[in-house]
Amino acid sequence: MVKENSTTLDRVFHALAHPARRAMLGRLAGGELNLTELARPLRMSFPAASKHVRVLERARLVRRRVVGRSHHCRLEGKPLGDANAWLENYRKHWEASFDRLDALLDEMKRNPPTPE
Repeated sequence: MVKENSTTLDRVFHALAHPARRAMLGRLAGGELNLTELARPLRMSFPAASKHVRVLERARLVRRRVVGRSHHCRLEGKPLGDANAWLENYRKHWEASFDRLDALLDEMKRNPPTPE
């Protein structure tokens, strides 16, 4: 189970590491698009876009269905939710650290150190 989750997260973060793939996900958030529509604003060829979509598919972020010669892609949200849940633990850690720092700074303002 841990190995599977680790592999899934590795694939999601790998997929998110490229700006073209992040742009594709952003566009797919608005609904299903065919591969040509998905690639057009990125000014990339069909084969290049298909390779990026393949990475997104491996991460289970995108589902592709082929109808004739048209490749239709849609966003799959669960892996993003899983990645967000993993990141949430770190957000909580950093918020707690900043809260402690704020408290220390407030204490230092109330009781400034005396010169020796």
